This record gives sequence, structure tokens and C-alpha cells, in this order.
Amino acid sequence: MIRIGVLTRNPNSWCSSKIIEAIKELNLEAFSFSFSDIIAKIGFKEEVLAKGLNLCKDLDSLIVRPIGRCSLDEAIFRLDILYKLEREGLKIINPPKAIERAIDKFHTLSLLKENNIPVPKTLVTENPKLALDGFEELNSNVVIKPIFGSRGLGITRIDDKETLRRLVNSLAFMHNVLYEQEFIPHGTKDIRIFVVGGEVVASMVRLSYSWKTNISLGAKPLPFEPDKELKELALKSCEILGCKVAGVDIMSKEDEYIVNEINSQPGFRALQSVTKINIARKIVELALREAKR
Repeated sequence: MIRIGVLTRNPNSWCSSKIIEAIKELNLEAFSFSFSDIIAKIGFKEEVLAKGLNLCKDLDSLIVRPIGRCSLDEAIFRLDILYKLEREGLKIINPPKAIERAIDKFHTLSLLKENNIPVPKTLVTENPKLALDGFEELNSNVVIKPIFGSRGLGITRIDDKETLRRLVNSLAFMHNVLYEQEFIPHGTKDIRIFVVGGEVVASMVRLSYSWKTNISLGAKPLPFEPDKELKELALKSCEILGCKVAGVDIMSKEDEYIVNEINSQPGFRALQSVTKINIARKIVELALREAKR
């Protein structure tokens, strides 16, 4: 029987449980584990184990759910493990290179812009003076974000230079990279397009009562059918990053679509509530196709 791994912090979380359920509905075997279950042996047995299972030999493919909050050591080790499994021939969704690219907002936007994808005007520096000097270039209305992070956490909007001065000085003192982005007026809504295996499988508008449109912060999902331009923009963005599964966040700026962020390990609970497509099943079907290659 084909065995599909689900690498998750919590197999009982909504998204992970739906993926495990879809695996079983397709008469496949699900094996869930977390990064803390993994041990790698080098120089004597050359194996990567989780709960006693040899991941390279005993899994046919692996679905990676969010890596989660972690130290720099943990982040590097987790990506290293995924790269090693990939080198050993295990099919991973998403591939570690895609996760590595998408987890870093600066790297994501750089790659997208280099490939002619419209992105927000953004300044990235370690120097608070340079961040402050760029305030006017970004129309004196900016959003400060952590270069790593999700769910709208740690994001601050600033339209006052003195407030910005205090914030960037504090962030720099704590050795944070300063990621400063133009604020795009978006009417308290944005678009999330969900891509699986080179196909747009579902989309929604996220409608908020504030400028932050994260579902985790209270935004409401609304059904949405993207036009051809939006679909092509999302698919090309995923192709550039190498994402086989992704949530692509898009805003409208002066009649132009702007790709704001790409999530390579997206949740889909809210999206599932406004679509008839079984998103978890789509992800598992992709993992099954990958396993048979």
C-alpha cells in the first residue's frame, strides 16, 4: 500500500486532519509525525527515522505542513532534513527549495520582481537611518513586517516619521532586519488564490474591518472567481518559487494586480468554507501523482 507522510506539528489540527482523512479515503496509508520525532544518523547507518520508520525507504511521498515558530538552529535543521530526504529520492510537497524561498519575504519578492511579477515597493535594510530615509520614497505611509512570519503577526502600519524612527531603532537594536513596504490602499480586502499542482483549485476574497486582511485576525472569507489574468499571475508566481501547493495573496493597486505574499504551507479552513472543491483531497491527489513518478 502506498504510504503518504504528513509532517505536522499537530495531526489533530483542522487542515492536517482533513489531509489525513483524504489520504485514508483514497485507500492509502497515512503516517503523521513532527520534526521533533525525527532523528538523522550519519556516518554509521545513514538513515532518517521518525517514530521508528525509515522515511526514505518507507514513505512514497511527504506532505509538509507549516514548519512553525522555531529558532534559527531549528529552522536550518528542518530545511536540512527536507533537503536530505529529497536527495534520497523522497517526493516532498512542497519541495524544500520552495519552502526556503517562500518563507523569506525579501527573497520571495526579489525572485518575483526579477521575473516581471508586480510587487509592492519595498525597502529592506539592517540600517535604521536608511529605513527612515526611504520613508518618503514609499509615500510616507508604510507597513513594517518581520522578514519571516505569517498570520499578520508583528506587522505595523506607520504614517508618521517620528513613530517610524522609534520603531526601526528598537527593531535594529534587537538585530531585526528592517522590512519596509509601501501601504497599498485596498479597501480592507485582498484576494487569496490557492494553487495545487499547477492548477487554481479555489479562491476567495478576504474582507476585513481593518487594513489587515488575515483570516486569523478576523477577516471573513467570501467566494470569488478569479479572471484569466489573476490565474496566470498566481500560477506564474508559484512556478517562479517552485511551489506545487501555495496560497498566493494579491491586492489591486490602481487597476493593477500586485502579488503581496506567497504562502508555501497555506491553511485552507476558511477557503474550504466558500468552495465545493475538496482542497485536502486535491493536495493528496498531487502527492499520489508525485509518488508514482
